[in-house]
Amino acid sequence: MRTYRLCVLCAWIAAAAALVYLLLSAPVASAQPPADKPVSFMEHVAPILKENCFACHDTKKQKGKLDLTTFERLMKGGNQGEPVVPGKPEESNLYLFMAGKEEPIMPPKEAGGLLKPDKVAIIERWIKEGARFDGPTPQADLAAELRKRWQPPTPPAAYPFPSIVRALTFTPDGKKLVVGGYHELLLYDIESGKLEGRLHTRAERANAMLFLPNSKLLVVAGGRPGQEGDLRIYNLDAQPTRVDGEVRIWNGVDSQGGVLVRELLQTDDEVLSLALSDDGKRLASGGCDRVIRVWNTGDWSLQQTVENHADWVFGLAFAPDNKHLFSCSRDKTAKVWDLDAKESVVTFPDHQNPVYGVTASRDGKLGISGGEDNQLRFWNATGEGKQVRASGGHGKAIWKVLLHPTQPWVLTCSSDGTVRVWNADNGQQIRSFGGHNDYIYALAVSPDGEMVASGAWNGEVRIHKIADGSVVKAFNASPGLPTASK
Repeated sequence: MRTYRLCVLCAWIAAAAALVYLLLSAPVASAQPPADKPVSFMEHVAPILKENCFACHDTKKQKGKLDLTTFERLMKGGNQGEPVVPGKPEESNLYLFMAGKEEPIMPPKEAGGLLKPDKVAIIERWIKEGARFDGPTPQADLAAELRKRWQPPTPPAAYPFPSIVRALTFTPDGKKLVVGGYHELLLYDIESGKLEGRLHTRAERANAMLFLPNSKLLVVAGGRPGQEGDLRIYNLDAQPTRVDGEVRIWNGVDSQGGVLVRELLQTDDEVLSLALSDDGKRLASGGCDRVIRVWNTGDWSLQQTVENHADWVFGLAFAPDNKHLFSCSRDKTAKVWDLDAKESVVTFPDHQNPVYGVTASRDGKLGISGGEDNQLRFWNATGEGKQVRASGGHGKAIWKVLLHPTQPWVLTCSSDGTVRVWNADNGQQIRSFGGHNDYIYALAVSPDGEMVASGAWNGEVRIHKIADGSVVKAFNASPGLPTASK
């Protein structure tokens, strides 16, 4: 049944985060201001506005010509006039609409309906106390300021529940595997299956990762759903902050200049996808803001931004010529972008469902994509982008589509719990790897092309030899949970 898996990307992140948060021992700050102190705009009011109002009243949408993303714009108001009269909530539309005392009620029903009474009470009290501002400047971007003030939790020493695996990758020597955990990256030795390192991150989830050529520099895309996204570069050769038994611990939350080499991007929602050109000179990212960004890896300058999709960008891949970029989106299309000409050259709409993974054939003449329609589709990357063939076999959504580094093969993973290998020339299935008992969201091929690693909703990681399907190692990438047997 297709319902976007409740927009599965949001559902699995939210579910896992909720489970872990419930059992973390760290205290959670109360949303209610102390009775003996005035309400803080930045601490109490701005978070309510961001969580409930920015979706309709940001710089781009400005419904009713109202932009709430800075204090200055909030106080200026929109079509309904000034929304706040300091000291007088009964004359302030911000309070009246949120309390349902005047029309239109805000947020509207389609956006969740009226706020809970305790949040409305905070708004009322803040206005009654004079609507004071305690941020840096009235012109400051509130979302950015809230990000600065937020501090990520420390990952639990032992996970109380399995952690969803959204991304993983082999180290350049093929001996280790980096797996995305909860506010951390986990480094495992493939031969032993032992955890060797934990790199704490600001991002709640890593959604995509890759190593830069001939280095230990790892690029990671991630964030917190609906809150922030980032793109960061980490150095796994850096000295650990401390060592816990045999496990190295790095602080990658801040301390730029150590394990955190550089932050390329900070945005208002998650970064979901990454791609590196074959020559290593261009890095591309895409995410929930629908924007594709392309960096020059020489000086890390932002070369260009591409706003050609109408919804989240789930997958990216460079063509062999290093100048054409393939992308796919929740807008039900896959596209090809000419980076030199800075124009879209092909749009492929035949999935008619969200498209989660895309790659290019070895000669760059075909796009190969998969998504919610369970089909692996091959289509012309030039001209009108007509479909060449479609390959069935997966019983549920296809989440990743990868081109093998040396063979004419395409590898996919799916919600049906299988990893499959396909002949890129004719679309025929070569083999299928089972063993997972849950949706598989992450997929990576070893640098020598001999192994494929997959990661699932339930935290399980499995590594297979591609040639014969034999299991190299299987374990649960959730520290503290029992490890699966090989």
